[in-house]
Amino acid sequence: MNLLITALLAASLLVSPQTGAMCSELDLPVTGPTGGAATVHGQLCKPANANPTSVQLLVHGGTYNRAYWDIGIEQYSYQRDMARNGFTTFAVDRLGAGQSTHPASLPMLINVEARSMHEVVSHLRAGHVGGTAFQKVVIVGHSVGSGIVAAEAATYHDVDGVVLSGMTHMPAVPALAVGAALGLTPVFLDNQLAHLGTDPLWFTTRPGARRGLFYSANADEAVIAADEATKDEVSVPGMGTVAVFGIVLPTTYGIDVPVFQAVGSQDVLFCGLLALRDCSSAASLRAGEAPYYRPEAQLETYVLPGAGHSLGLHRNAAEYYDATRNWLRAKGL
Repeated sequence: MNLLITALLAASLLVSPQTGAMCSELDLPVTGPTGGAATVHGQLCKPANANPTSVQLLVHGGTYNRAYWDIGIEQYSYQRDMARNGFTTFAVDRLGAGQSTHPASLPMLINVEARSMHEVVSHLRAGHVGGTAFQKVVIVGHSVGSGIVAAEAATYHDVDGVVLSGMTHMPAVPALAVGAALGLTPVFLDNQLAHLGTDPLWFTTRPGARRGLFYSANADEAVIAADEATKDEVSVPGMGTVAVFGIVLPTTYGIDVPVFQAVGSQDVLFCGLLALRDCSSAASLRAGEAPYYRPEAQLETYVLPGAGHSLGLHRNAAEYYDATRNWLRAKGL
């Protein structure tokens, strides 16, 4: 196993002169949906001149992959921004996405997703990622990824902090229903991703749909284009179990470490007129969300003004990055 890990760590190294981020890619062995071997691919980014002993494990949402955290445009890269400010991150492709193992869609349920992230946490603590045995791990989710993160933290109790973004416990059900009906399509019918196979329950977004689903007017056209170019697939059964057991039901009540929850004020999927959650301010968001957490979570909330669902990819995303860092520092993470 040690030889395998060493071999998997042999990846190309990329240093960004703009941010001082040192990034490398690697594969990690995890358990697949039916108990067999699988791999999770990820990108480690750390400060070029430091070696922190804390790490953020970044878990993307549905129809995304790890590119959500490093879209290819410097100012919108969560990973490189964090590295420039002294923080290490490890962004993974969830099973079924990016360069990770692509299983059948049907067994890709929330418990499988949570287990694979738990195994990645174990790798981070054991020094299998970049050679550092991280003493503290903060697990960070976006959208569907936040539901998975909530289940992982509540089930395994193996992390030191939790960041949930792009979700509330009261989604805008009409917007989600219309978005799914008009915005999603089976992967095998999509020209861009048809090469991924014919499994009928892997879905992706229709061409051009991401703009309306994930963005407000406060978004850069180049970012939306990059998002469209890097879109990925999501398991319909998996997304359903995450929606129910990771987002709507109070799974988060099982989290016993500090939690930071962030949304965009213009998130049409979880905020606004069709939602039952007031996202107009951090205070109003906390008032609605607090009953879903125990006191140990010390829930803190944040609302990025004018941002849509994918808040980390809007023009003022740096404000969200700063708020997350301020929370991490305040909690000693």
